[in-house]
Amino acid sequence: MKLERFEGCWTAMVTPFNRKGEVDFEGLEKNVRFQTENRANLIPTGTTGESPTLDWKEHDRVITKTVKVAKGKAFVMAGTGSNSTREAHRGTKHAMEVGADGVLLVDCYYNGPSSLELRTQYYEVIAKAFRKAFVMPYVVPGRTGTKLEVEDLAILHRKFKNVRSVKEATGDLERMAKTRTLCGEDFDILSGDDDKTFEMMTRNDIRASGVVSVTSNIVPGPIGEMIKAIRDGNMERANRMKDILDPLFKVVTVTTLESYEGFDVPCKFRNPLAIKTMMKGLGLPSGLCRPPLGKMTPKGVEAVRNALKEVYEKDKEVLMPLQEFYRINIEEHLSNDRYWK
Repeated sequence: MKLERFEGCWTAMVTPFNRKGEVDFEGLEKNVRFQTENRANLIPTGTTGESPTLDWKEHDRVITKTVKVAKGKAFVMAGTGSNSTREAHRGTKHAMEVGADGVLLVDCYYNGPSSLELRTQYYEVIAKAFRKAFVMPYVVPGRTGTKLEVEDLAILHRKFKNVRSVKEATGDLERMAKTRTLCGEDFDILSGDDDKTFEMMTRNDIRASGVVSVTSNIVPGPIGEMIKAIRDGNMERANRMKDILDPLFKVVTVTTLESYEGFDVPCKFRNPLAIKTMMKGLGLPSGLCRPPLGKMTPKGVEAVRNALKEVYEKDKEVLMPLQEFYRINIEEHLSNDRYWK
């Protein structure tokens, strides 16, 4: 397989854990096989894969297992970003040695380098050291507190042939339009937010080519179908798929108002809490998140469960691949409270 363009559905894989909180490698293999059967490409050990809570031994094993199972069936971009260039180099070296097609590098979180430092002391170091690896910057200031500017992204693309895509999770559509202008047509923009994908792909000044999706952990086929419909110009089908999937796109992050200890406190349950709650409720390999992420409150669980019910009521076929592959009864799981406690 040869990777020509970064397009279509790329699944930001969850890392399933067992009851002891250890990586469930059997469950991971099953999830990878489900994804490849539904024609998604894979991104393990990203934010959705809880990479900040994986030690490097676990990190390496997850990438190795994903590459091995997906070989010849899907492309794998391993999440090897860090707030340490040395760590990112080490992780990237391992990913390439075991056969990954490239790496997703998140902007350096917490220590907050400038855009110039991000480019020269981080992205360029990795791109130069691993010229056969595709290097995809992941710009998500809401998580990192820093941001690779479009100008520095354009310079990277100009200097390194292996930097030809970006995962865009800034939510700033004008920035994305600027990216298209400065980086040109031989550069691929992937949405980093499920709920922005449709607009990013249909805006003529952005022309995104696909998505790195959280929601595709459960509906890779339908998301791939929506993307293909947009790219084929079949907007009636694209709008239909968007309408069906929208409830899921809206609960990647869930905000509730919780009452405890005499206070009313807003709670923002961030990815991957919602997707893992959905997967667990449906009977898929997922397990809980590692602390400090905990469990969603009953209000949060109700929000994601209702989103799944809404999708099921709109079009049962969207969730049928899950039922067939994992041998579960979707209706039973959605209607029975015991799965959601």
